[in-house]
Parts: sequence; structure tokens; C-alpha cells
Amino acid sequence: MDNITFANPSYLWILLAVPLLALFYILRQRKTTAALTYSSLRQLEDIPVPARVYVKHILFAFRMLALVMLIIVLARPQSTDYWEDVSTEGIDIVLAMDISSSMLAKDFKPDRLEAAKNVATEFISGRPNDRMGLVIFSGESFTQCPLTTDHAVLINLMREMKSGMIEDGTAIGLGLATAVNRIKDSDAESKVIILLTDGVNNRGEIAPVTAAEIAKTMNVRVYTIGVGSRGVAPYPVQTAAGIRYRNMQVEIDEKVLEEIAEMTGGKYFRATNNESLDNIYDEIDQMEKSKINVTELSRKKEEFMPFAIAMVALLFAELFIRYVFLRKFI
Repeated sequence: MDNITFANPSYLWILLAVPLLALFYILRQRKTTAALTYSSLRQLEDIPVPARVYVKHILFAFRMLALVMLIIVLARPQSTDYWEDVSTEGIDIVLAMDISSSMLAKDFKPDRLEAAKNVATEFISGRPNDRMGLVIFSGESFTQCPLTTDHAVLINLMREMKSGMIEDGTAIGLGLATAVNRIKDSDAESKVIILLTDGVNNRGEIAPVTAAEIAKTMNVRVYTIGVGSRGVAPYPVQTAAGIRYRNMQVEIDEKVLEEIAEMTGGKYFRATNNESLDNIYDEIDQMEKSKINVTELSRKKEEFMPFAIAMVALLFAELFIRYVFLRKFI
């Protein structure tokens, strides 16, 4: 054990009391009053000193050594030459989520938006060491939560997210550009955007491919997810009688989403139901973990255990000698 340090070094000052206790013990032994008084001890010079006399002093030595061990345990010795390979996350992730009215379609349970929120919440909870943020978009986009390690706040803001918060439409390029702007200045080893949408870009001043080029320039990897069953799905439609659901053709610009992912080194996924969406986030989770470098970090290791064992052994030895070996003489 090299480079030993103490977590509570102030306890070591108590060691100064040990020599004082030893001195007190020696003085007390010298002042002990004899049971019998003789005018001369010359006649007793040849009588050997019983072994139990020395053993009683050993008991005191054991107790003092046990006290020393206790003080060292309280000071918490630690070794700093202990190295361990640990996996560090070091990833910043921004979730860019479509909240347009079409995300209320009922081909997912209870609908696309709620399903996406539930799965994203589990994804966030499973990556406690990453900074994560949230961007929402429909006809426009804004940052719902900047990059943060406070995942409780992020999850609460995720739950508050709902369709209708901003102008309706599907501005995929604008949503991606906003996410890139949020993550571009990150100094993380890996920068990731997970873009989820269920439609075709029809709003915004920035084309999706243009936003992807910006992401590529900033070394941001983009995973794209197209949400929606194949064929038709029940979409919400505003009528004179209120919101009604009608089966309409599902239209997702998969070509553009594939191009965004390929351009930035990510991957495109198609989610057709709750289970497939959950599997997609699991796959992204594993893919990103596989990209993390294993870093060798110095870790402090607690070294008090040998001293604690020695203290207990000394106390048991004293008790054994006192109450077993010397029980006839004490």
C-alpha cells in the first residue's frame, strides 16, 4: 500500500495520549503498596519472578496497541495507488420530439405522443451519467429543457409536453437545427440527437438535409425515428362537433430521415407500435454505450480493515489471557 492518506487525519492527534497513558501505568506500578513489609529483600533475590507478573504487563500493551488500531481506523486510511477500469458515459443527448397534432393518432396506445413520452422517460432514467436535453417542434420549435444532469427536472418537463403548445405543422429541419444549436458547444466526447417525428417536413425556414449538414459539421450524430403504423391510422380531425378520429394514410418522409441519419453517422428506425418504439430506444441505448471509451481512473481504496481486524484480535487476546490464562491469579 503506497501513498497512504487519511480521510479523517485529525483523529491521529489522539495518538499523543498513548505515551501519556503508558507513563501513567509505569508510575502507578512503581507506587503500588506492598502487601508485606520486609527490612531487607536480600533473602528474596534468588526467588524467580512469576510469569504472570510479566503477562499482566503484556495485557496493558495489548490494550494500548488495540487503542492505536482504533484511532487509525477512525482516521480512515486510504490508498491512492489503486486503479480501476471504469466505463464513463461522457455523452450529451438531446431529444428532438414532434408534438404536432398528428402525434395524437391512436395507432399507438394511448396515442403516439404519450407512447413516445413514456419510452423517452425510461430512456432518460436508464442513463444517469449523461447530460440530456429536450427540444420540441411542430410548426416551430423551441428548447423545452437545456442539457442537464438533473433528470428529474427533465422528466417533469417531458410530462408537461403536449400537442398544441406551439403552432401546428411539421418543421423537421427547424427542430433538428434547434437541437444542434443546443448541443454544438458541448465538450462531451459524444454528441447525440434523437429526432422523433411522424410526418413530412412542411414548415420552417430550414430544410431537414441542411440541418443535417450543420449537425455533421458539428460532429453531432443523429438517430431518426419515424413513428406510425403502416397503411392507415386514426388521426384527430377538427369538426363542427369537436375532435373526431378518421382513418387516414400514414405519411412519413422516410427517405429524408434515412438521409439525415446516414449523413451524420446515425441510424434510421421505423416504429409501428409501442413495442417496436421501446425496442428502438433500447437499441440506441446499447449502440451509444458501445461507443464509450473505457477510461482508467484513479480511485481511493479504504485500507482500515487490516487495522480493524488487528484491533479485534488484540482485544480477544487480552480477554483470553485475562479470563482464561490468569483466572486463577487475578
